[in-house]
Amino acid sequence: MADPSSYRPKPGQIPDSPGVYKFRDDHRRVIYVGKAKSLRQRLANYFQDLASLHPRTRSMVTTAASVEWTVVSTEVEALQLEYSWIKEFDPRFNVKYRDDKSYPSLAVTLNEKYPRVQVMRGAKKKGVRYFGPYGHAWAIRETVDLMLRVFPVRTCSAGVFKNAERTGRPCLLGYIGKCSAPCVGRVTAEEHRELAEEFCDFMAGRTGTYIRRLERQMTAAAEEMEYERAARLRDDIGALRRAMEKNAVVLADATDADLIAVAEDELEAAVQIFHVRGGRVRGQRGWVTDKVEAVDTAGLVEHALQQLYGEESGDSVPKEVLVPALPEETDAVTQWLSERRGAQVSLRIPQRGDKKDLMETVGRNAQQALVLHKTKRASDLTTRSRALEEIAEALALDSAPLRIECFDISHLQGDDVVASMVVFEDGLARKSEYRRFQIKTFEGQDDVRSMHEVISRRFKRYLVEKTRTGEWAEEESAAAGAESLGNGSGNGNGNGNGPGGALAASGTALSAPAAYGSPDAARETHEPHETHEVPARSDDDGRPRRFAYPPQLVVVDGGQPQVAAAKRALDELGIDDVAVCGLAKRLEEVWLPGDDDPVVLPRSSEGLYLLQRVRDEAHRFAITYQRTKRAKRVRTSPLDEVPGLGESRKQALIKHFGSVKRLRQATIDQICEVPGLGRKTAESVVVALAKAAPAAPAVNTATGEIMEDDGGSTHD
Repeated sequence: MADPSSYRPKPGQIPDSPGVYKFRDDHRRVIYVGKAKSLRQRLANYFQDLASLHPRTRSMVTTAASVEWTVVSTEVEALQLEYSWIKEFDPRFNVKYRDDKSYPSLAVTLNEKYPRVQVMRGAKKKGVRYFGPYGHAWAIRETVDLMLRVFPVRTCSAGVFKNAERTGRPCLLGYIGKCSAPCVGRVTAEEHRELAEEFCDFMAGRTGTYIRRLERQMTAAAEEMEYERAARLRDDIGALRRAMEKNAVVLADATDADLIAVAEDELEAAVQIFHVRGGRVRGQRGWVTDKVEAVDTAGLVEHALQQLYGEESGDSVPKEVLVPALPEETDAVTQWLSERRGAQVSLRIPQRGDKKDLMETVGRNAQQALVLHKTKRASDLTTRSRALEEIAEALALDSAPLRIECFDISHLQGDDVVASMVVFEDGLARKSEYRRFQIKTFEGQDDVRSMHEVISRRFKRYLVEKTRTGEWAEEESAAAGAESLGNGSGNGNGNGNGPGGALAASGTALSAPAAYGSPDAARETHEPHETHEVPARSDDDGRPRRFAYPPQLVVVDGGQPQVAAAKRALDELGIDDVAVCGLAKRLEEVWLPGDDDPVVLPRSSEGLYLLQRVRDEAHRFAITYQRTKRAKRVRTSPLDEVPGLGESRKQALIKHFGSVKRLRQATIDQICEVPGLGRKTAESVVVALAKAAPAAPAVNTATGEIMEDDGGSTHD
């Protein structure tokens, strides 16, 4: 526990101007981000007598080891920078809302040549128009099914669309009139886009004008005695009205507003949002958060506004936002919302009438969500706490292991040997900190040696970080150990990249401590879209640094040999404050270093169940990576070694000859007959195939017959 007076800035050092401040712990990790109209007045509040501080604030300032700040020009800039830093650093003492479910939205992909209507979840994509979110996906599909009669927009996937283009035959929806079938040219791309835009206009609430237009067209068709067309228009109007009835009218037709309500107690808070468009409730969502900082209802509303609109723009931000309490800097928040919308936004508390009544309904939903969440979580919190206490007691630890790291080795008969590291904090998986390793110092199957290598590499990275921040007393020896890392050595750049460095370079005032440079070490793996073992980030940028935080407990998948290897690796690095244990699969025994007999936890033990979950997660993560590497290796071809031969020409070669075996038998002149292949490339192909060993012949396991390779295999 740190004494706040040890890092309190000197008198007069803090500027009396708007800005954003960051508290860091002794690992240089950002643990709290805040903004202030006056940095001097706000920060002075944190350095009072500890007894007068709120318990949560007291916990934060005693966890912190330093504070720094950035001066900005206006309160709006402070609001924007605070939101950006909370998203970037994920501080543990800031309020963070957790979606209680992944809400589906109705999406129209206007960024495609032929826009598609579909149900989408997750992060929003650029160029896609969203409506909702909705409580249930089936509600979206029912609405879309009714509206496709009037707006026959494409709903098929890219594969179905391309297949219809190739065959010249539309799908079933095209035959029954629920798709305009642009895939076979029934409408042009421009006509189909116009349909999609009309669909969006209707969903956005501009319904009255469109229905009146259809009614005029129906009347005109009836007067011209086009009764079939008039009947179809009548049915279209009925379908649209049924779709509209699915959303109850709650406010005046022109009302576009979001209503936000908060229900809270001393520990947690629930937020509910109703999205009203065109006077109808078009969507609903909810969040729940732990009150890890001392914050009132107005502060919770401000955090909710930041999360709700921080990445939105245009019509996604409504004209009116109704809240139960106004944020402290109401004008700044209103200006920020107006900038994101591109037009004036009204932020206020409803006082009377229908809007106040609807706000009460939203409030009841928030209260119900909080009650439901606490009912679900009560047993979960109790169970996790009991599990950690049981583990601490069984392993004779000084305190509950709040951070557990588990390692597992995976291979297939000694090939593609990899390892995984999974992290559990407070009994919950922290997937952003998972890491994967390739075993590099040797080849073949040796789980004990592999475990020693992985533990060594992981904790050498930890020592590098301790050396950089001055925490490691034997700095020179630790640095020398880090330099001997081999495949994990670093290249110093010291460029001070990151928001702190950029702000300092532009003349923005930063407090001590000064920025640190940070070397970037080589990646451990290089496959795209995978989690890698990567170096710690620079101290100045404050992002979560890989391998920078030690666990209280290391769990290895295995018995005595693996545990001994892990303990030996820690001893060689001089680390004696991290406990080690192993969990053997056969009898689910817990092994400790140096003990001849395992620790046997009861089968009903919550501690054993948590260790099993950690071990199984490490195994899943390792075997998934191993299978990915194996599949990538199996997909290799001798043609991959030909310089200058791209994917298109490789496919052209296989298509022309039918298989690699037939290509191997071809002459240079025959290869030159393939369009786009010159003589020099053909010679390179022949050389590459000659160097590669031919594949073993396929055998029919039922008859023992050797199968000739006449098929279209693309690999040798």
